[in-house]
Amino acid sequence: MKTSLHAIAKSARSDKQKRFKSLYSLLNREMLGEAYRHLNKKATPGVDNLTYEEYGKNLEENLIDLETRLKEKRYRAKVVRRVHIPKGNDGKTRPLGIPVLEDKLVQWVVREILQALFEPLFYEHSYGYRPKRSARQAVEGLWNKLMGTFRYVVEVDIKSFFDTIDHQWMVKMVEKRVNDKSIVWLIKQWLRAGIMMEDGSTENPERGTPQGGVVSPILANIYLHYVLDLWFQTEVRKHSAMEVALVRYADDFVAAFRFKADADRFYEWLPERFSKFGLTLSEEKTRKILFSRFEKKESESFTFLGFTFYWGTSHKGNDVVMVHTSRKKIHQTLQNLKQWVKENRRNAKRWIMEQVMMKLRGHKNYFGIQGNSLYIRKVVDESMNILYKWLNRRSQRRSYNWESFERMLKHFNFRSLIGIRNNGVQISCLSQMC
Repeated sequence: MKTSLHAIAKSARSDKQKRFKSLYSLLNREMLGEAYRHLNKKATPGVDNLTYEEYGKNLEENLIDLETRLKEKRYRAKVVRRVHIPKGNDGKTRPLGIPVLEDKLVQWVVREILQALFEPLFYEHSYGYRPKRSARQAVEGLWNKLMGTFRYVVEVDIKSFFDTIDHQWMVKMVEKRVNDKSIVWLIKQWLRAGIMMEDGSTENPERGTPQGGVVSPILANIYLHYVLDLWFQTEVRKHSAMEVALVRYADDFVAAFRFKADADRFYEWLPERFSKFGLTLSEEKTRKILFSRFEKKESESFTFLGFTFYWGTSHKGNDVVMVHTSRKKIHQTLQNLKQWVKENRRNAKRWIMEQVMMKLRGHKNYFGIQGNSLYIRKVVDESMNILYKWLNRRSQRRSYNWESFERMLKHFNFRSLIGIRNNGVQISCLSQMC
């Protein structure tokens, strides 16, 4: 069946207008078993409290039963459990939907089908939730574009994007490539599935797709492909006097323009374009700014995917787009680390240090761009202060003074996290910044 999926993907690449039939047959026990092997074993269970291990005890029987219910159209999407997780450190949260395990299995297969069909349509400037593409690539892609002759940037924020996707438009967009009513029937079920709130009540959504669903990211990419990407390439570019550029990661995107008139037109068109598809822009976070090497003093900075972009001067004396970790992201990282250490301080010291260093390496791997070492050092230094404070609160008696704490850090080679290279991790060099 993997061969069938590859054949579909090959056909989709060769004919970008084709609509595909007979896709529902891919929802068999072999593909569902493949989905099971790809799921997160430690994921929080849905409303049925069925865990990965419990389902796997009778995996073959469970997959046969699920396959039968799908064939006989007796499959029904279950209610999605909604939880709220912190969005930052300002008290705001974002909703996260947790489907039951069987819904995740079916969604995984449908996601693979949709990805095979729509991936050939997606543009190079789209980076989110796509194979072999990452947020760091989006940051580097934007940096490369801004090093050109652009002078204006439009920074955009969509209000509650995942919660406001219009179901009718979503289905119409999926049907651009899917000519299989059974697949569309499944997608409609997931879009309309009830949501169990944290107080136990249930809501039936008329809009949106739950963040956390396996199929949600590809649906979001399909939606914004037609709402934004295709429109930008065909209409915005057509009506612009000079070169324009767009970089998008999921629902975060930035557009760049050489001429002010082009930026003004795009900024004016955006609200009406998004409103047509049921989306609303945040007036506070959507703005048009001057971003020019020729007017560095007047240029403003902006933030994209945790990085702050601004014009500066390299050590060679060249005008260059500088990139560093945003202050908001540093604050969020340190607050999350503080909370984690506080909650886990009574565990074994070696385990705590290994976990903290793993978290900081992950931070460094993402934010490790040449010229950003000062901000990485700040996070590492503040992390040491957090460790010193909370490891000394493991009991009523203080465990360390600064001298003994330094010896402990040296034992774990903690300060190596500050260096440009660490355990084979190479900090990226953005050409002219080096």
